[in-house]
Amino acid sequence: QVQLVESGGGSAQAGGSLNLTCIVSGHPYSSGCMGWFRQAPGKKPQGVAGIGIGSDGSPIYAPSVKDRFTISQDNAKNTLYLQMNNLIPEDTAMYYCAASPLDCVVVVVAPQGFGSRGQGTQVTVAS
Repeated sequence: QVQLVESGGGSAQAGGSLNLTCIVSGHPYSSGCMGWFRQAPGKKPQGVAGIGIGSDGSPIYAPSVKDRFTISQDNAKNTLYLQMNNLIPEDTAMYYCAASPLDCVVVVVAPQGFGSRGQGTQVTVAS
């Protein structure tokens, strides 16, 4: 079983930046996707970004965050990151680090496919 612990959320002004961190421990999937999804109050979960496990493939981003957010991982530190730049108020949500045995192309579109997730970290962007 994999354990995921997020940090780095907080408040920012529109146009600002935040960097989320996820510490991964336990037994991650040998293949599939590590990524982030978010959920705003009263809204469905939305996939944000994903990066393949044990893959050299390019990360996958939701259209709403492409060119603003960057997902990366440090395998030596068992850590996943989400650098968020040029934040907008619509980015306000609880952000979850997640893992799935499914391909990133699947779970970034349908985040219910993430089998494991952390407790979440709140991101609030003021206009």
